[in-house]
Amino acid sequence: MTSPGEEGPETQDLERRNRELAAVNAVARELNRSVDLQEALRFTLARVAELLGLKTGWVWLMDGGEPYLAATMNLPSVLAENPPLMDGSRYCYCLDTYKKGDLLEGAANVNVLACSRLSGLVDGTDGLRYHASIPLYSGETKLGVMNVASHDWRSLSREDLRLLYTIGDLLSIAVERARLFARSALLGASEERNRLAREIHDTIAQGLAATALRLETAEALLEAGSPAEARKEISRALALTRTNLEEARRSVLDLRAAPLEGRSLAEALALLAESQERESGIPVRFRAVNGARPLPPRVETGLYRICQEALNNAARHAEASRIEVLLTLTPGEARLRVEDDGRGLDPSPAPPGRHGILGMRERARLLGGRLEISEAPGGGARVEAAVPLEG
Repeated sequence: MTSPGEEGPETQDLERRNRELAAVNAVARELNRSVDLQEALRFTLARVAELLGLKTGWVWLMDGGEPYLAATMNLPSVLAENPPLMDGSRYCYCLDTYKKGDLLEGAANVNVLACSRLSGLVDGTDGLRYHASIPLYSGETKLGVMNVASHDWRSLSREDLRLLYTIGDLLSIAVERARLFARSALLGASEERNRLAREIHDTIAQGLAATALRLETAEALLEAGSPAEARKEISRALALTRTNLEEARRSVLDLRAAPLEGRSLAEALALLAESQERESGIPVRFRAVNGARPLPPRVETGLYRICQEALNNAARHAEASRIEVLLTLTPGEARLRVEDDGRGLDPSPAPPGRHGILGMRERARLLGGRLEISEAPGGGARVEAAVPLEG
């Protein structure tokens, strides 16, 4: 029996279940509202942390069968400061278990001694001993894994894990809906590309035809012995050419690079590196950290073009014997680095007519990022672009 004013176990259990239901309803409402994947992931991690008194969390999502780090919250410093430790291609106990289908029926506690990312590390783990792994599925399709952990050494209770599994189901639905929304947006992007193709035909192609007509007129005037009139026609042709060049630059900046169609940025850059090596004879090494992560099309296009220009500069002007390309993707930033061992690259503003460096800087700026040119360790040039990712 309980004395007056005291709550019995049944009452306490009922209150706990009511709090859990309220939390699940809040998560469901927010996830149903949002079509932004990063927003949904961040909200879920924060809500779970608040509900269960947790400190840290991260979400892996699958893309083409490969995991990438999609969202994080208060990662232990050793992981936050070492992106390669959170590379999806690195062996991971929880991801390996998930891929094998052994993480099916519910969430599970994982001792960090079994965690390949944390085992053997002493400093920087912030006392993390256990993390709970929650599988994300859409039917039989593997979507990813949500990992959360407390700030002490406790493992989560069976009730906590059951609640997390329910929230994981809600998050899975949100992931699928966000991806469907992104696919519909890509259809819109295809229509926009068609519009740009029509615009190129209507402006640039017609401008080139007008330029050709001016030059033909100038040629006829020269044959007729009227060089002064011919020079006027040539001047008009030059003015038209400059106008067409500006139209071409404006339109091309909006077009998606063809090598990116049907490929991730990492796959397209790997092919670009191979192509550059074949053409120049200079060894080009490409590496990617979390390269499976999908990116907004405009970010992929911008970074691809920056890498293309940087590789061309290194191959043509640097007198390099090797080139290295590194793509690093984190939840908040995409970073591209192209480095060579050549004679270095002048980081000063490009002179008139030298649009390569200016173009790279402009592309980074239009994406809200920055581009830095510096001396590489041991000599040579380093071109590094950093672009923020929403979320």
